[in-house]
Amino acid sequence: MPGGPARRPAAGRPGARTLAAAACLVLGVGLIGGAAAGSWLTDEAAGATPDAAATFARGRDVWHSTPVDTLFPRTVDGFGAGPGGADRTWSRIAVAPDGGCAGAYDPKLAEALARAGCVRLLRATYVDATRSSVITVGAQITKADQPGMAALNTRFSTGNLGARTDLMPLPYAARDTPARDFGRAQRVSWTVRVLTDVPVVVYAVSGFADGRPFDRPQPAEAATRPGATTAPAESGLGHDAKGLADRIGTDFRKAAGGAPRTTKASS
Repeated sequence: MPGGPARRPAAGRPGARTLAAAACLVLGVGLIGGAAAGSWLTDEAAGATPDAAATFARGRDVWHSTPVDTLFPRTVDGFGAGPGGADRTWSRIAVAPDGGCAGAYDPKLAEALARAGCVRLLRATYVDATRSSVITVGAQITKADQPGMAALNTRFSTGNLGARTDLMPLPYAARDTPARDFGRAQRVSWTVRVLTDVPVVVYAVSGFADGRPFDRPQPAEAATRPGATTAPAESGLGHDAKGLADRIGTDFRKAAGGAPRTTKASS
């Protein structure tokens, strides 16, 4: 009423200052909580597994974005990679000019890989520490997408194509090196790997450095089984092909940002 006594705030009703203080307190807690949550999310992202699609896409570009010494190291140490768990060491003696796949395979292997397409073919040849073995390692960068690489891997595996002698890869016989006489008739052991996390087919083929012909070549996966007594097994040529294919496949995965892992031969 006009002229009457001033009313006091009702008991228990907060004043403006109290409400403002409470609002500031809530806002501050929210900011701190948000910052902490952001920190946790950042930490999780830093340790997250690389996205598979991004890794696959990068795998198609590593041939021109990565130094050759990274993809095909000058020296490769194969700890426990030889017969009986012996250590092996391989030294690179030649790198082929990168190019297409035309003429790089025998006809049946070329036909088997044709559906994946070919962006580039990279090859290098190595010699073992005793200079008695020569090994060519190749990496075909394909045009296939992830389902296409998975389908090709399945085809090689279910059809046992990696174990067929008419689908052996060809050596790279560089002049003026211990591999100068490494031709079709000198192939002793081999492996073919169709990778599925990057668009790459990795292969390796091995032979004797003295150029002797061999008429009973054996897939590396058979030659490296415990107890194998064939010439490819006892000479270590199966281990040479398997060990170098394992390493080069890992190098391509790492260059694409993927997690290193060993891929079994597509046989």
